[in-house]
Amino acid sequence: MRMRGRHPVRYGIFIFAALWMLVVVPISAAAAPYAAMVVDARTGEVLHSRNADTRLHPASLTKMMTLYIAFEAIKRGEISLDTNIRISKNAAAEPPSKLGLKAGQRIKLRYCIRAAAVKSANDCATAIGEAISGSEAKFARRMNRTAKALGMTRTTFRNAHGLTEKGHLSTARDMTLLGRHLLYDYPQYYNLFSRRSTHAGVREVSNTNRRLLDAYRGADGIKTGYTRAAGFNLVASAERGRERVIATVFGGRSTASRNAKVAELLDLGFRRAPSKAPLRKPAAPTYAQPKPKKHIPGTAGKTIRLITAVKKSLRPKVRPGSETIPTPAPVIVAGLKDDIQDALKEVQATPDPAPKPKPEPTATSQVKPTKPSVTPKARPANLVLASAPASPKQVQEVVTRISAKGNKHWGINVGRYRSRYAAERVLLKTALNEMETLDGTSRKVIQSKKGFDANFTGLTRDSAELACRRLQARNVTCFMIGPG
Repeated sequence: MRMRGRHPVRYGIFIFAALWMLVVVPISAAAAPYAAMVVDARTGEVLHSRNADTRLHPASLTKMMTLYIAFEAIKRGEISLDTNIRISKNAAAEPPSKLGLKAGQRIKLRYCIRAAAVKSANDCATAIGEAISGSEAKFARRMNRTAKALGMTRTTFRNAHGLTEKGHLSTARDMTLLGRHLLYDYPQYYNLFSRRSTHAGVREVSNTNRRLLDAYRGADGIKTGYTRAAGFNLVASAERGRERVIATVFGGRSTASRNAKVAELLDLGFRRAPSKAPLRKPAAPTYAQPKPKKHIPGTAGKTIRLITAVKKSLRPKVRPGSETIPTPAPVIVAGLKDDIQDALKEVQATPDPAPKPKPEPTATSQVKPTKPSVTPKARPANLVLASAPASPKQVQEVVTRISAKGNKHWGINVGRYRSRYAAERVLLKTALNEMETLDGTSRKVIQSKKGFDANFTGLTRDSAELACRRLQARNVTCFMIGPG
């Protein structure tokens, strides 16, 4: 049958082109709703928002929560970075992006954390959740408890990786809040998000956010995400001088347009953020205690163990008739003036063990009958009274020595720079990234003929050694400065 008025070849090409556009251009991605949020990271002040409370698909931004809980579990001792976690069939079957792990394979937790943070590996995200909670469903429940404790009021997680699932939703505001908590709650791990590439145990992986990291001055994280339902999402943080801004975008149409929009929002944030602002870290999460279930008569009870601090320790009563006088141990009594004086009076009142001859009664004296008095117990020979005067034969010397190891007279040097501004900038950035060991220290810039030394002071020797080891592990120059 011949078509009238239409060339069959041209008509076929038109149909083919239309079908090809449906394949190449993801309809859901193009139609994904847009939302944005910009905050001053130092104070949490909102500098810009648009549809910030609209519940949308977070995509791989979900892994920010997966990693937050992983860091939390490491801190609590539930798991360690060197724990070999087993890859389940469920984890191995996750679609890309993935590290390509096989079912039954074992890998250290540190490598899965790197792959999830840098490459956004779905198989590693699932494996992390299963290793910590036993199953992905239990881990999702922990994610929701943590989100509630952090104040993410409009977020619901269903999985550890962020692939589209019914009810798995969040907001630009909640994800911005989560990014700020990652920055300040676990600064020792934050450098993961700025690595252009890293070794994930089985191979080298590249950062999904390396384009923005390379293109935007001061950018140092945090996480990208993409699914057809979500579009191109990104939570990004950048620091310039004393200012730090976090920007979040949901529903970007492409990687390039999303990055351009995030750069625009970061610029807006730096324009609106004050040059000086107090650092107000977000409050640590507080977890609500589960309500006790009512006991139903006829059902077996359940033992609940509560770990609480002992407020008062009662001395056990001695059983009647079983009193025994234990062999006294050497005791040093110091600072108890009243008790010492009472003890001295008691000792002085002790009668002389040598019997004295009684005077015979005279005619003028009357002897009154007296009741035998109870002789007080003699002072234990091994009791040393710290404040009592020492006899010439025995001198008790009490020596108090302050350990030099605990003195905070040590420091560290993190480099020499051409200008005071450069040294102060490095000190501030280092203090932020290594807040766990450098908290409470003093930042000092010392000028010499060779330049400006950036120093941290007010450390013990142990804390100085620990800080240098941690900084050197991140390729930061560091050496210790002794007292004086």
